[in-house]
Amino acid sequence: MRILIVGAGKAGWHLAETLCQEKHDVVVIDRDAEALAELEAQIDVLTTQGSGSSPRVLEEAEIRKADLIAAVTNQDETNILACLYARQAGVPNRVARIRDTDYYQGVHKLDLGATGVDLVVSKTQSIANELYNVLLLPGTLEVLDLFDSHIQMVGFRVHMDNPLVRSPLQDVADPEMLDHSRFIAVMRGDKLIVPRGDTRFLIGDDVYVASKSSYTKTLHKWTCPEHASFEKIIIAGGGELGLSLARRLESEPNQVVLIEADKERAVACSSVLDRTLVLCGDALDEEMLGNGGIVPGTAFVASMGTDENNIIGCLLAEKLGANYTLAQISKPQYVSIINSQSLLDRAVSPYVTMSNSILHFIRGKYVKSAALSYRLPGELVEMDLSEGSPWKDKPVRKLKMPKDTVIVAVRRGTEVLIPTGNLELHAKDVLLLFTRASSLRKLGSLICC
Repeated sequence: MRILIVGAGKAGWHLAETLCQEKHDVVVIDRDAEALAELEAQIDVLTTQGSGSSPRVLEEAEIRKADLIAAVTNQDETNILACLYARQAGVPNRVARIRDTDYYQGVHKLDLGATGVDLVVSKTQSIANELYNVLLLPGTLEVLDLFDSHIQMVGFRVHMDNPLVRSPLQDVADPEMLDHSRFIAVMRGDKLIVPRGDTRFLIGDDVYVASKSSYTKTLHKWTCPEHASFEKIIIAGGGELGLSLARRLESEPNQVVLIEADKERAVACSSVLDRTLVLCGDALDEEMLGNGGIVPGTAFVASMGTDENNIIGCLLAEKLGANYTLAQISKPQYVSIINSQSLLDRAVSPYVTMSNSILHFIRGKYVKSAALSYRLPGELVEMDLSEGSPWKDKPVRKLKMPKDTVIVAVRRGTEVLIPTGNLELHAKDVLLLFTRASSLRKLGSLICC
């Protein structure tokens, strides 16, 4: 597939790198000649210098040959205009990064579909939603919303007092849990294991379970008994992410504190927040963090200007007694290093989240929508079961499916079902599956034929 990326910043760079690894032909447009030269020196891409909203520049980049355009500059107007011209040029798939939520939320929102935008991506909203879920479920490695938030996937690490270490999965102490949730995967070191009834879990395993969202908190209490809810959440940095996260958390009972160094920005944050205590000061100052009131049961979220400040802020908060530390990291290559070394409790990259959204948009004709875990070597995809599928009218236990593939949930009309071995699949069911990317084509031929 030939893909045109508008913008050679961090978002465009990570997206280009990811797409090249998947053997796509990538062309990148940017005004900055030095940024393009550095990109070409490290990644196998073609480049065109100029504005991504210029019809002349887009034609020079041979836009009419593109299968997809991803406009990911930090200028909303540039991204929208690039998609508008791409539609006129016949590009079948068009993605725009939009920072200003007024464009797609509220009573005055713009009909972006009419401007040629097929998919809107926003690094702030995506990452804020991810952090919100993790903070509400302490001890989880990550939380993903699936099936329009009807299903949640939760990852957690097995500790000594976890009830899962006592017996095989089929003999688990709470049989009701198996009716409301589906064990998807286990990571034992670098090895992926698809759990079965006789699977025994070891201390240190990372286990991933999907359940109906209404059951997630019950599941969390059972799988993470050693983790109580946070009493307080301190957010360092009142930028887009910090403010967005604080606004979401105000609907929860936790006490929320926001620390922002810039006085004008702190005042602006205070004016739109109701329950949050806003402090103006340096979150890297030990006295200021002390004023924020780190007490037992405190989570600390660092979303300041640089990766280094965020890491140091988390280390300082841990020293002062924070139970949980989480940092926003802009360089995607840092995330896996930090998480693997357990330097912090969690590191997340908005550019990884945004790139994943775009990547799934182009994942082949059978995939309706998808999600990627930070840690699992696979992905979650939705597929429609066709009338001609060999899986039609068969119970789950009798299906022949690729190795390392699991049916996570089934949507039938307005009902969402957690599949058991006896659940019979029907035509027009929407299946949520966990699988490896290499199995997508085979699954498509089995399900969507």
